Amino acid sequence: MDFVIFIDVLFIIRRFFLVKKFILVMLLFMFSIISFGNENQFMKEIFERKGLNGTFVVYDLKNDKIDYYNLDRANERFYPASSFKIFNTLIGLENGIVKNVDEMFYYYDGSKVFLDSWAKDSNLRYAIKVSQVPAYKKLARELGKERMQEGLNKLNYGNKEIGSEIDKFWLEGPLKISAMEQVKLLNLLSQSKLPFKLENQEQVKDITILEKKDDFILHGKTGWATDNIVVPIGWFVGWIETSDNIYSFAINLDISDSKFLPKREEVVREYFKNINVIK
Repeated sequence: MDFVIFIDVLFIIRRFFLVKKFILVMLLFMFSIISFGNENQFMKEIFERKGLNGTFVVYDLKNDKIDYYNLDRANERFYPASSFKIFNTLIGLENGIVKNVDEMFYYYDGSKVFLDSWAKDSNLRYAIKVSQVPAYKKLARELGKERMQEGLNKLNYGNKEIGSEIDKFWLEGPLKISAMEQVKLLNLLSQSKLPFKLENQEQVKDITILEKKDDFILHGKTGWATDNIVVPIGWFVGWIETSDNIYSFAINLDISDSKFLPKREEVVREYFKNINVIK
């Protein structure tokens, strides 16, 4: 049984039967799905030292192994916020809303925006880089509910719910996804194994590069869910490519103040430095 099936089984068990951690571990042992041991102690130490509440999941493709902190939280669904831009981009490309990530499609109308970087005409390459919400809202409106729903179903993205407003559902619900589910999808995207055209997956992989070094490439997207939620949730999701491996990851943290947003990337980088994936 591969990693994709494993995550589906894991979430179904968690949602419908409310099993405890020891039952999950026993099932994984019995079926030999992947190496899924105890909670990663270094991750735990980072969270405790920094006083953070959240979860962190990493899938090591070469060794077919998951490291995690806070398993219950890892299977809890939250609004994806701007982390959804990765897959919003893919769905938009697949449906021909834009020909490619460099085609201009959003034209700034002069209205007030949250960030100065949003007050520009843009293509998907620029829009994802600055997390340009108005551009992605336009993309979603042009897709429409039917095509967006088809895309979510095709991906099996979290609860797959759009609700009544096509340009808000990933920001303030009802769409929700867990860290485990994020990692499942990112693992497939990193290998171009999603049921979408290869060329579209490759374009998304290209524009999600955050850092490129001789020995690794970091792909990722952040998000911060602040609307229609009691405790705001900060996301950082992506994957790291090395010469012989891929590590897919997702972290979400309780973040009520924007000054703590850098903690998302700090935790990820500290973990990967500790296992000698990045320097």
